[in-house]
Amino acid sequence: MPYTALLIDVTRWLQELLKTLADRKGLRYLLMAAVLVTLSSGLLLYLVDPNIRSPQDGIWSAWVTMTHVGYGDVVPVSLLGRVLAALLILFGLALFSLFTATVSVALMGGNLDVLGQGMRQIEHEAERLGGGEEKILAELARLHARLDELERKLAAAASKTAAPS
Repeated sequence: MPYTALLIDVTRWLQELLKTLADRKGLRYLLMAAVLVTLSSGLLLYLVDPNIRSPQDGIWSAWVTMTHVGYGDVVPVSLLGRVLAALLILFGLALFSLFTATVSVALMGGNLDVLGQGMRQIEHEAERLGGGEEKILAELARLHARLDELERKLAAAASKTAAPS
């Protein structure tokens, strides 16, 4: 039974994460850029490199290069094909970094919302306690003045009783 509840919690968390990621425009643009670069560079590889025998092989080579998998089953051999592959490697690094950052922001965003709510509650409580602090300080000042007055009266009474002897 506990595994079922855990599975349900994980499933719910993944659904919320996917919904959060789906709401992000930046991720959509990132994925569109990845698809467009993969298709266009794959077709370009097919056109410029004699070792790439079909558009599908070119797209496959572009995708494998961009994702840094590098199976090596389809490899560009021409100078232009290799330069294009090198550019795809750099684009893949940037793409992976941006994707990781986007997912990290989505994961942390919920926690930051909770943290923000907690901070607002603490600020509200501090404001409420701040007014009470002023009252306490005023009462302490009043008690201090009263204590000073009593000490003066006690010292005067002691000096009167000590003076006749």
